[in-house]
Amino acid sequence: MATNPAPRLEWRPDLSLQNKGMDRTVTTTGAYIICTAPRSGSTLLCRMLKATGIAGDPSSLFYRPAIQDWADRLGVPAEGRPERDHLAALVDAAIERGRGGTPVFGLRQQRPSFAYLCEKLAVLHPEAKTDRDRIERSFGPTRFIHLTRADKLSQAISLLKAQQTGLWHVAADGSELERTNAPRAPEYDAAAISDTIATLTEYDRGWNHWFAHEAIDPIRLTYDDLAEAPVKTLRTLLDTLGLDPTAANTVTPDVRKMADTTTESWAARFLGEEG
Repeated sequence: MATNPAPRLEWRPDLSLQNKGMDRTVTTTGAYIICTAPRSGSTLLCRMLKATGIAGDPSSLFYRPAIQDWADRLGVPAEGRPERDHLAALVDAAIERGRGGTPVFGLRQQRPSFAYLCEKLAVLHPEAKTDRDRIERSFGPTRFIHLTRADKLSQAISLLKAQQTGLWHVAADGSELERTNAPRAPEYDAAAISDTIATLTEYDRGWNHWFAHEAIDPIRLTYDDLAEAPVKTLRTLLDTLGLDPTAANTVTPDVRKMADTTTESWAARFLGEEG
């Protein structure tokens, strides 16, 4: 796994961030955000980080660009409160959920909804000048992990199959972990694959543009790292974050790769047709 040369994150106890103009203080000892796109291995990474017992409980708490979706996920009703008060309550609930009983806050953020998150954090912290400042005023000192998948064809096929079949994740024993609709057979669609490749490529480009704009040197992590050596990759990541790398030694990956003969046949057909 390639990591950046930036200094290790200082997990500072008793760090208090006072939100100016609001009667609330966020206390945290450190945070990380997994910046990613669908079908990049992020579910496996999140589950392994949680299993260490020291790295929070990262998940997509701000998944859709809609306040109501955030409120439903976090169990925070609006109750007629002003927008800033509601956003403050949502952030507090997210911190509690993302810590998972540890001092560390973890968050998975998909690219499609990231601009909306930044927009709402600007409402919460109008005094801040940059997205990074708003994020750190909300969640504490933050490291950013850029998780990507180099093989965009395989990533696109995986995403289309999940959308069509409703099956998104399978456990190591073959049982279903996440399904969103009744089972149905996937159907090959070259145009959809091409469009999805372009979309996923743009997600990566968008993240890299944002990192450059915010002067962030993220930790670089790939799908291949996770697939080929999940525990070794987890150990290296924990060490880079300044956490105990030996916590990875007892973690057993519990998400199985979903590539199959259909994936292979679609990829071969697409490459043959598209040259």
